[in-house]
Amino acid sequence: MSYTTLICPTNLHQQLNNPDWVIVDCRFSLNDTDAGGYAYRHGHLPSARYAHLDKDLSATITGCTGRHPLPGFKVLAKKLGDWGISNTSQVVVYDDAGGAFSGRLWWLLRCLGHEKVAVLNGGIQHWQQQGYNLTATLPSIKPVTFRPYPNTNHWLTARQVEDGLARKTLRLIDARSPERYAGKQEPIDPVAGHIPGALNRPFQLNLDKHGLFLSAKELRRQFQQLIGDIPAGQVAHNCGSGVTACHNLLAMEHAGLTGSKLYAGSWSEWIRDKNRGVAIQE
Repeated sequence: MSYTTLICPTNLHQQLNNPDWVIVDCRFSLNDTDAGGYAYRHGHLPSARYAHLDKDLSATITGCTGRHPLPGFKVLAKKLGDWGISNTSQVVVYDDAGGAFSGRLWWLLRCLGHEKVAVLNGGIQHWQQQGYNLTATLPSIKPVTFRPYPNTNHWLTARQVEDGLARKTLRLIDARSPERYAGKQEPIDPVAGHIPGALNRPFQLNLDKHGLFLSAKELRRQFQQLIGDIPAGQVAHNCGSGVTACHNLLAMEHAGLTGSKLYAGSWSEWIRDKNRGVAIQE
């Protein structure tokens, strides 16, 4: 059986000794970019590798990009191979933020044609709550070859977002907090507000009070209420920099609403061009 959206700790624990399975720790903090690596070195799931959001899952920021530009796919494919991920591996990714950061690697692998990747539901906290152990032992990794098969249909450019919204063929969902979406609070980016026409669904709404994803049925109901009759293939997600937006995309996929896309540059790229519109909610 392949896992393509979510996996529970019990099912992952049963496969810990399976050489065809690879676990990747994606813990990260925007406030302290070394925190995830520090936490990993002091305790992680057995055999897990570590992926750094800035260094591994993003490219260098330039004057026209957002805060987390997409990495070069050839470079990323080399890293995946160095982590022991082949084209047949079952990959499981996790973090300590409900999937807010691990969703980025989940999405990137899908962009490279790798469907067998799942987010650990509830993250490292739920793993420990189920009584499973952590280790500080670094894994012994045998590098392999990962061949990327990029699919550009998984993401949109700023121009494609502009065109889709203008033609009313695109439904855009912003995963940021209501305060940031409304433009009442902006702790990170130099301009507050949201892309005109975007709807707001904070990614945290995908989780219950225990930090677990809502049922597929409930997620489907909530997203259909938001997008109406618009097909999932005409839905795109954005956030501040193309990271937490992957959470909404994952939730839709888990709900069976397949084919939505990511505006990878997101708000931090959008505002680089002063000719693009900015909306504020009173």
